[in-house]
Amino acid sequence: MSTVEHDYENLSPLTPIAASVSSSGLLGDLAEASRELSPELFRRLFEVSRSSSLLIATDYDGTIAPIVDLPGQAFPLDSSVDSLRALALLPTTSAGVISGRSLRDLAAMSRLPREVHLFGSHGGETDTVAIDTLDEEQRTALDGLRRDVFQTLPTTIIEHKTTGAAVHLRGLDESERQEVEDAVNDLVEAHVIFPTRGKQVIDLSVVPSSKAEALQRLRQQTGAEVVVFIGDDTADEFALETLGDQDLGLKVGREPGDTHADYRISSPAEVSVVLAAIYELRKSWLFGRRATPIHRHSLLGNGQSTALVDPGGRICWMPHPLPHSSSMFSEILGAEAAGFFAVETEAGTAPLTQRYITHSTLLETRWPGLSCLDYLAPVDANSDDTIVVRVLTGDTAARIRFAPRLDYATVPTQMVRTDDGVQVLGTSEPISLIAPGIDFEISDVGQSHTAEAVVVPSQQPGGAVVLVLACGTGTGDARYMATGGEHHVRERALNFWTNWVDTLNIPGHHREEVIRSAITLRALCHEPTGGVLAAPTTSLPEGIGGVRNWDYRYTWLRDGSMTVRALLALGSTGEAEGFLSWLTGILARTVSPEQLHPLYAVDGSALTTEAVLAHLPGYAGSRPVRVGNAAEHQVQLDVFGPVTELLNELSEHLGDLPDSYWRLTCQMVEAVSKRWFEADHGIWEARRPPKHNVYTRVMCWVTVDRALQIAERFGRELPGAWRQLREEIAHDVLENGYNEEVGAFTVAYGETDLDSACLFVGLSGLLPADDPRFISTVDAIERELRVGPTVFRYRYDDGLPGLEGGFHICTTWLVEAFIKVGRIDDAWDLFRQVDNLLGPTGLLAEEYDPVAEMHLGNHPQAYSHLGYIRVAQMLDEFRPS
Repeated sequence: MSTVEHDYENLSPLTPIAASVSSSGLLGDLAEASRELSPELFRRLFEVSRSSSLLIATDYDGTIAPIVDLPGQAFPLDSSVDSLRALALLPTTSAGVISGRSLRDLAAMSRLPREVHLFGSHGGETDTVAIDTLDEEQRTALDGLRRDVFQTLPTTIIEHKTTGAAVHLRGLDESERQEVEDAVNDLVEAHVIFPTRGKQVIDLSVVPSSKAEALQRLRQQTGAEVVVFIGDDTADEFALETLGDQDLGLKVGREPGDTHADYRISSPAEVSVVLAAIYELRKSWLFGRRATPIHRHSLLGNGQSTALVDPGGRICWMPHPLPHSSSMFSEILGAEAAGFFAVETEAGTAPLTQRYITHSTLLETRWPGLSCLDYLAPVDANSDDTIVVRVLTGDTAARIRFAPRLDYATVPTQMVRTDDGVQVLGTSEPISLIAPGIDFEISDVGQSHTAEAVVVPSQQPGGAVVLVLACGTGTGDARYMATGGEHHVRERALNFWTNWVDTLNIPGHHREEVIRSAITLRALCHEPTGGVLAAPTTSLPEGIGGVRNWDYRYTWLRDGSMTVRALLALGSTGEAEGFLSWLTGILARTVSPEQLHPLYAVDGSALTTEAVLAHLPGYAGSRPVRVGNAAEHQVQLDVFGPVTELLNELSEHLGDLPDSYWRLTCQMVEAVSKRWFEADHGIWEARRPPKHNVYTRVMCWVTVDRALQIAERFGRELPGAWRQLREEIAHDVLENGYNEEVGAFTVAYGETDLDSACLFVGLSGLLPADDPRFISTVDAIERELRVGPTVFRYRYDDGLPGLEGGFHICTTWLVEAFIKVGRIDDAWDLFRQVDNLLGPTGLLAEEYDPVAEMHLGNHPQAYSHLGYIRVAQMLDEFRPS
């Protein structure tokens, strides 16, 4: 996979900020910040970075500049200067420095631009010509102070200031220090001056000054809702004392003693980490709010290929030829330069609506006087071809822009005009946009080409424009579609979905939402192979600006089993049968079942090495963009449970147990019998040392329990002591998984942290629903992990930097748990809150951030939709009358 650095034209609003930053290596490693700072402080930085208006103010010496023996050589750290400069350029964000130094010295030494507010002399100076504002009495006092201070004290410890002087105590022994203190007291009594005492300096000024007042003035001047203040000296305590509950105060230094700060940090170097982290978090949040919300994207699918369309009618993501192949449109992970295929009105008017056509993945986007219908055309069952059809109708002029960028935009993409459209050059297989009668102009954009045309659909033959993007060698029907046959292909595509939906058993409530979830899951099933995608995208972030950006375009044994099981519960068996056939093929190439990997590509191949596409800026600036997934190499021993649950329910549905399914069942139990007692990485794929995870042990128990159900139903002879194994695993979970101190089952043996997956102790049937240990676990998870309409996986340190949202599947587990324990009203209430989070076209991403009210993670997510279907079915029994 290419990870070539590539300079391409980027229209990001961050460009002027980046240009203002020096080459100090700033901006900003959130991974480093989360490692160096305490989790509590990092979380507070995350929270304040999301304020509607934010002020970040610091002291100078000992804060952004290290303490040195010679004050004239106290220069700030480059990284802190860069961060303050970049922060000041962000919207609704202000930065300032409030120092005891003279304003003239502060401006000269800090090298900070005018966008950063500077206050000298503890707030007494806001202008370098402050001396001109002194009245006659102050001028007289200043003259007397300057005369007497140089007569009384050694010149080596005196620093001249515009409105007074600073007396430095650093390096003096105790007796010398006392002599200086006494002399200063005499000066204060003799002149109308205002002393400000710090740890190693005493400032004497003829102007009253206070960092507290300066900070308050700056807050009012900038209109900041939230303030972050960082200081190191005793004089900074007055400013820290003014901070409110929503503000954040940081004290530099670990010296004992009281402070009004919320947290202590160690040094100016750590200050630079804090400032860079605030910048990165705030930048990502601000520009993430400008990015098209993840949940507003819609999915095109035909059982073989997928693409995403944004609410403006732009195709912004489309891998080809396989789901995990490189994408020719990657705008969702960057700017326009990453590739897109746009249709819009020539005038640039906003779309009115976007909706799916009946029960299908055919998507219609409408503007005033213009409509665009998008879909992926059916292709042969074993084909790797992708055919995108876009049908434009209406009497408003439409602008078409076709900007493919091959291999995630790592290489320049060139095109030429043809008799009926344009052709992409330099590809291993034909890629053409077929649009007879449309006169495209090809222009240079950076090092690549973009094809553009303006057309009024109603003035074209047939009153419509048909655009057919044909990718692959078997796309001979593409010209037929573009020259009159499109309506026949559309009918086939529509009937594929509507006929399948007609076979499903849909609950009596929220029918349309359940159908949309089912269609979404079906679109993630790769019909040629039987593999099932966890999601069709990579690197849509679990936290805006964070590094939890993963590639989900693969088949996890767990996720795939759960997905087709959800479709089976609706009455569709084909996906389950295809998935088990896919798994059987992988097992045939595996030495022993316990050596199965947690995930594979949809074609059954092992994954490529996880790599980073360094040239892509990421969704809303969330880097890195990853391809491949290192979780392939983890030990995840829970995966056998969902597979065996699927085998149990499919064989029951069919009323038959083929020998191939019995062999699979035996293989799953064999794998568990050999490894159930080992530590593993668990369902959440924590990138830390393996543990004895409770969920994993429960799923090992599920494997054996469901296998016994299969054997009993069909009278199969047990090949081993399965009943004894089931009891042994259950005893192990109940003996070691429950923490009396916490009053709940916890993530792993001997630990106190909660994990939503521990709900499966009861959801699986290992414990009855009325067992007090299960009930108390439900209560604990609701209390500690639920926030409004979402439930977090856990709160513990999982070895990864950054934060994430609540997981929709965890929320649906809690709904299911409420049903199990008889809390039906609570189950309905939480289900309705999840339902309210569905996107405009009915899709769910992986996560939801209840603080920022933002959808997160890869989209659409199989986990989210299968969980929605399951609890909707369960609640059908409890529909309000």
